Amino acid sequence: MRTAIVTGASSGIGEATARKLVETGYNVMLAARRKDRLETIVEELGEQAAFHATDVSSRDDQDALAAATIKRFGQIDALICNAGIMPVSLIEKGDVEDWDRMIDVNLRGVLYGINAVLPQMVERKDGHIIIISSIAALQTFPSSAVYSATKSGVRSMSDTLRKEMTAHGVRVTTIFPGGVKTELGTSIKDQSVLEMMGGAFNFEFLEPENLADSVAYVLGQPPSVCVGELMIRPTGQP
Repeated sequence: MRTAIVTGASSGIGEATARKLVETGYNVMLAARRKDRLETIVEELGEQAAFHATDVSSRDDQDALAAATIKRFGQIDALICNAGIMPVSLIEKGDVEDWDRMIDVNLRGVLYGINAVLPQMVERKDGHIIIISSIAALQTFPSSAVYSATKSGVRSMSDTLRKEMTAHGVRVTTIFPGGVKTELGTSIKDQSVLEMMGGAFNFEFLEPENLADSVAYVLGQPPSVCVGELMIRPTGQP
């Protein structure tokens, strides 16, 4: 039985992905900061699931997450880097602390996760790293400067990693979601940005399960197939 780590697994895309992977036969280690929420989900999922409270911006936490996964399930076959935050604001507002947090979680958090799992994947010449980026990596909007920078940075990093891993049998995929019904937008505090988004995002968002299905599709490909990039967005999103 194969094993996956899913970060940001306490809600939204991460939770839906964890549930989907258990359904398809994976062992899953759920990672997030909200231990109580993780406990509840794992109780529902049963023996194929476990959790490890993790702050992805901490390298020590991510190393401990990988170690706990190997101890519980024996190996790590897939890492789904899903944790992310989006406290967007206009640059002129100077919300430097929010910029730092986005860089720490959205960019460093992905790098720390990869660093924690890659050695054993390379050793076994098998593994799959899936990074949930954002359509904001490809299409910016006012207030998205730092968020888009982190997500486009992840795209550049993951494509480079894919090329480096070709000889090692490790696949790398970047998924670019459009609007999804998650808690991501709750971190936006700038009222002017919220008002602006209210007018711009007037379409039906995707369900988290739609992204979970995309992850399952990518993981379900034979070893000879690597889905390098996948964009999924609402039909009504321009």
